[in-house]
Amino acid sequence: YSESQIYFDVHYNIIKEDMVLKGKINLLVTIDKNYIPYMNVMISSLLFSNPETFFQIYIIQSSLSEEDVSETRKIIDNRAEVILINAHEVNLENAPTTSRYPKEIYYRIFAAKYLPENLDRILYLDPDIIVNGSLDELYDINMDGMYFAAASHNGNIMHKVNEIRLDMEDDSPYINSGVMMINLRLLRKEQNYEEVFEFINKHKNHLILPDQDIISSLYGSKIIPLDTYKYNMTERKYRIHSKKEGGLNIEWVRNNSVIIHFCGRNKPWKNNYFGKLNVFYEETVRRMKEKDEQRNA
Repeated sequence: YSESQIYFDVHYNIIKEDMVLKGKINLLVTIDKNYIPYMNVMISSLLFSNPETFFQIYIIQSSLSEEDVSETRKIIDNRAEVILINAHEVNLENAPTTSRYPKEIYYRIFAAKYLPENLDRILYLDPDIIVNGSLDELYDINMDGMYFAAASHNGNIMHKVNEIRLDMEDDSPYINSGVMMINLRLLRKEQNYEEVFEFINKHKNHLILPDQDIISSLYGSKIIPLDTYKYNMTERKYRIHSKKEGGLNIEWVRNNSVIIHFCGRNKPWKNNYFGKLNVFYEETVRRMKEKDEQRNA
């Protein structure tokens, strides 16, 4: 038995009188302090949508304290465990960062290096996400011989631009790194860390979305394409296709989109948000408030 399996078995025995758990999902988040409130909403949404699953939540970070995640621990009750992992990668000193893309975005590339060796796979989620359905099918995807499973948001024109900008292979997908299944076992065996740093140094003046630029360019042939509308639904995708005859509507998203991703600058917690999908974010926040009121009653 591994330590994580023992932990799961113990907690399963504690809570099985109140609910029946089907299994466990390992979840990865890489954030700084600014995104904790939004991560809490994301975590709440996946707990609401996956009531029979226990989550082992790993947060790879370099600036958080236990106090910073105290609210997170309240939210998860006995449905999950939060584990802080400290990361310090000196070779990332020259990697490009911005307020939107802090150094924490690079940690998901090195997940296999930082996470416990007994973990074979993990699901990475950005904090600006609402989980709207069961994650079981995604988590159990066959990843034999592949490093990642992820969706793409780009059309043919942008894909060609990225091929030129990043020296990508013609048939390599350009993925959105906000939702990724990661094959930790295979990456531990085959990932070349120096190759990542060399790529950063060579292309640092051309990296726009750094982590997904790197993953798409270096590992394109080892990425399983996911259905964007099911596992990485965005406001832009909804807006484009809802205008077409027989296109999308909110009920279609509710019934078919497992993961809704508020990528880019258009965030549902901002006053200037525009779109329709924020209804899912607002519903989650409302349920969180109701649960908190019940807890404090």
